[in-house]
Amino acid sequence: MPRLVVKLLLVPLLALVLALPAQAECYVDYKAKQDDPLRLAYGVSQVSDAACGKPKQANAELAPRLAADGWTLMKIVSSFGPEGLSERKESAGDFYLRY
Repeated sequence: MPRLVVKLLLVPLLALVLALPAQAECYVDYKAKQDDPLRLAYGVSQVSDAACGKPKQANAELAPRLAADGWTLMKIVSSFGPEGLSERKESAGDFYLRY
């Protein structure tokens, strides 16, 4: 009898957990610049799931973060999941997950 009760409780609980939206991590790599003197940067930042794979939305999220430190976002290069972080860490240097 206890096994039946456990099964009856686990099945709805499992269905509820599977129905919840997945929280995927999304990142973009980008190019930015500062003027006077000209400085160029390549970086990696996390963006919301809503902006993942949508350069215009990622731009709208990231541009103000960069602008707060005097940087102008030039281009979103690509978007990717956590599996792409390690290969970009060295290239991004100080701009790795900074903004």
